[in-house]
Amino acid sequence: MKLLPTIKTALQTAIGATRQSGRGFTMIELLIVIAILGILAIAVLSAINPIEQINRSRDTGSRSDAEQLISAIDRYYAFNGYYPWQTGAADTANAALAWTQFEDSTDLTDSGGTCKVAEKLGTATTAGCTGADELKQSFLDRVSATSYNFLYLYNDGAQGSSTYACFAPRSQAFVQEVEQRLDPDGDGTLDNYPADYPSDDAIGNTTECGTAGNCVCLP
Repeated sequence: MKLLPTIKTALQTAIGATRQSGRGFTMIELLIVIAILGILAIAVLSAINPIEQINRSRDTGSRSDAEQLISAIDRYYAFNGYYPWQTGAADTANAALAWTQFEDSTDLTDSGGTCKVAEKLGTATTAGCTGADELKQSFLDRVSATSYNFLYLYNDGAQGSSTYACFAPRSQAFVQEVEQRLDPDGDGTLDNYPADYPSDDAIGNTTECGTAGNCVCLP
């Protein structure tokens, strides 16, 4: 933005000269002012980068949705003693959840294959699959829309392990945030993550984690 002081000085000079002469702008002076304003507009747009701002806003929304989803799963577990992808507390063999896209569809059901995970977290009243009212239907509809930047769930099933909700970053700011989190020492090796992190799927996955290949994962 070093260009701005130069543009400001040029405008002030042109306006001052016109005032001193006591006459209006000539056509050439008007064209010069218009050209300067055009340069100023380009400089401002380059600094603001509206596409980056839009993508950052979308990423912020995805992070908020991921936090909401994790909180709903944690509350479900705390109240019931098992995860919504299990059939009950005795279903210890299915505590783990492989890297899976979360959406309100039959593709993500509990281990019994009868109840949708979204249904168990939502407000459903289906017989045998009554929802826990942890998520609103509007939330489930939004994150299941084909235009949505999908969330992916993962839990390795070990005692004390976290449930991760991940999404592909769209903005450069979030891409850099992930890289800094995974590589805080800047040595080029993405190795700073806990043992229960979905590293096989959230790192280097350009199909589901975007062109940078690294998903934003919460918590």
